Amino acid sequence: MIELNSLVLTFLQFDSPIGKLGLLYSKKGIRRLFFENEAPFIPKLKSLYPKDEIHSSTKDPHPFKKQILEYLNGERKIFSLPLDFQSSPFYTKALKEVAKIPYGETASYKDIAIRCDNPKAVRAVGSANAHNPIPLIIPCHRVLTHTGTLGGFGGGLMIKKFLLDLESQ
Repeated sequence: MIELNSLVLTFLQFDSPIGKLGLLYSKKGIRRLFFENEAPFIPKLKSLYPKDEIHSSTKDPHPFKKQILEYLNGERKIFSLPLDFQSSPFYTKALKEVAKIPYGETASYKDIAIRCDNPKAVRAVGSANAHNPIPLIIPCHRVLTHTGTLGGFGGGLMIKKFLLDLESQ
């Protein structure tokens, strides 16, 4: 029996130029993107979404997968994907500002804090980026330290560098 508060979510796993990716989505859109360093994906999904019913997708070619692979192959600069984004109010505000960083450009954590009308919230912006449930689509890899160094990235710094190099071509 499904609880009233449960959702039906679909999971898709696929290979990409940056390794295996896991994609969780609802009827509304993409809920979460996982990098290979977060595998195995299914146990993580069950711990993050214990009340939800999760199915594996067999649809191929999947439109979400198609756009992500186009981006990673340098064939797409802007995503047109529906999102099922869920986060705290400040994280949502910060990540909306991150989403505005154009392809091939970067901003600092401090820049994002200023855009959120809270210049002292640099660490909170870093935390929002660290908890970004939809990296690549919300391009937290475009956020650097105020000195221009990479900072952190959920997929690892090698992937962050790959993405920045891809976008600089």
